[in-house]
Amino acid sequence: MSVRDLIILGCSSQQPTRLRNHGAYLVRWNEEGFLFDPGEGTQRQFIFANIAPPYVNRIFISHFHGDHCLGFASMLMRLNLDKVSHPIHCYYPAAGKKYFDRLRYGTIYHETIEVIEHPVSYPGIVHDDGRFIIEAAFLDHGVTNVGWRITEPSYRKFSQEKLAAAAIAGPAVKELIEKGVLEVGGREVTLNEVSWIRPGDSLAIVIDTRECPAIQELARGAKLFLCESTYLEEHRDLAYKHCHLTARQAANIALEAQVGTLILTHFSARYADVEAFEKEARAIFPRSFAAEDFKVFPFPR
Repeated sequence: MSVRDLIILGCSSQQPTRLRNHGAYLVRWNEEGFLFDPGEGTQRQFIFANIAPPYVNRIFISHFHGDHCLGFASMLMRLNLDKVSHPIHCYYPAAGKKYFDRLRYGTIYHETIEVIEHPVSYPGIVHDDGRFIIEAAFLDHGVTNVGWRITEPSYRKFSQEKLAAAAIAGPAVKELIEKGVLEVGGREVTLNEVSWIRPGDSLAIVIDTRECPAIQELARGAKLFLCESTYLEEHRDLAYKHCHLTARQAANIALEAQVGTLILTHFSARYADVEAFEKEARAIFPRSFAAEDFKVFPFPR
């Protein structure tokens, strides 16, 4: 079974702290590496996390505030240095094209890799290669800002007990898949009798936003929901003023969206530790966890 996890490379917001780097999030899923919002210092965080940067093949930038993109340039240079053979797909709001270009070509280096840009102008599906569906939605942050939902295709699962009871094994399983029905021992066995369609899992990423309907669209039923919670509820006025969420608001969203697990991140530097965020969220949504640099969160089963 392939690795399916979320690795926190940084979880601070506008400024890093002694214990929290600028935000950056790596998702390893079905042999692909999705890197979200690489803030300053992301390349170095890969070293501390003991993960090779070439694992990345898709980079997402939600918006072009510095704490969400200043590590993008150095990551591209590193991938060029390593001469990765696979394309690097980059997803970002189309309104920020000039910032993307400045980051990509901000210094002198030898370009050895293929970068495929996916500027996002409209909400909806922005990529579907049969392996993953990538959807985008625009959030409420005062600047053009995109949230993401990634979903794997649905697939058929077999009940080994039902297959055994029907005396179907080996090549007969393949024949059943192809024909949809098989005659075994004088009776017909249909494909649906011994199997079912399992909906593909989804991951939702929402960083930097006030409450808005688009969050629910992205998060609905997601196995893993990475959501900003820059402030605690006692500073809800600051959260609204600066277009952010509190831990309690994130938990309420997770509860309504019926997600599997909520991961809180993007903490303001005003807070020394993150235990209070987890406590505040768990009062509403028990499956809430606060991100910490280098913490690994497996996808819930």
